[in-house]
Amino acid sequence: MEDKSYSSIAADGFWNNNAVFAQLLGMCPLLAVTSTAENGIAMGLASMVVLIGANFVVSLIRHWIPREVRIPAYIVVIASFVTVVDLTMNAYVHDLHKTLGLFIPLIVVNCAILGRAEAFASKTTPARAAFDGVMTGLGFTFALFVLGAVREVIGMGTIFGVSIFGGDYIPVLMMILPPGAFIALGFILAGVRIINDRREAKRQAKPHPVENLQVQEASA
Repeated sequence: MEDKSYSSIAADGFWNNNAVFAQLLGMCPLLAVTSTAENGIAMGLASMVVLIGANFVVSLIRHWIPREVRIPAYIVVIASFVTVVDLTMNAYVHDLHKTLGLFIPLIVVNCAILGRAEAFASKTTPARAAFDGVMTGLGFTFALFVLGAVREVIGMGTIFGVSIFGGDYIPVLMMILPPGAFIALGFILAGVRIINDRREAKRQAKPHPVENLQVQEASA
């Protein structure tokens, strides 16, 4: 695990093993707070701060945590960072904090965060664990932003509160309601699947360097 390259960690955290697009984790905040792009980014960044801090601390203390109590220990670490984020947002971005409401404390039980602590941070160095937190957090933020942006554009005709279709646009209000979150997420996941399938097809179609060498030797 410790030999995993930073480029591989970045690719896995942001896209290949994206907490939403690939693993379907963290569905509660994803579906609940992404009525706008701003809300999605705010929740994603809050989760990323917790991810970075929790991964780093779990990696630091991994050799001192008895295996039998590792999950409760990880939850205590995560809850500590969530409390810091919650109080900080309440102090400096109070309106946004009121909008996100209960879903900030619920970051404590976000499966994506606990999963990274157990599957990666507890088995690698603090530097790699923190970097994994950055990339996984960015991937999670990106997913929340995409869903929030799609719902806001279709449901209200705006992006970050700025009208993009003019006054004649008729908003599809269902998209900012809970059913709209499921519908939008379904189409987004379908699009991600298409992108991944095309990337895989291109990768398989690309000749392998060894095959190229064999062809050149045969031609010679």
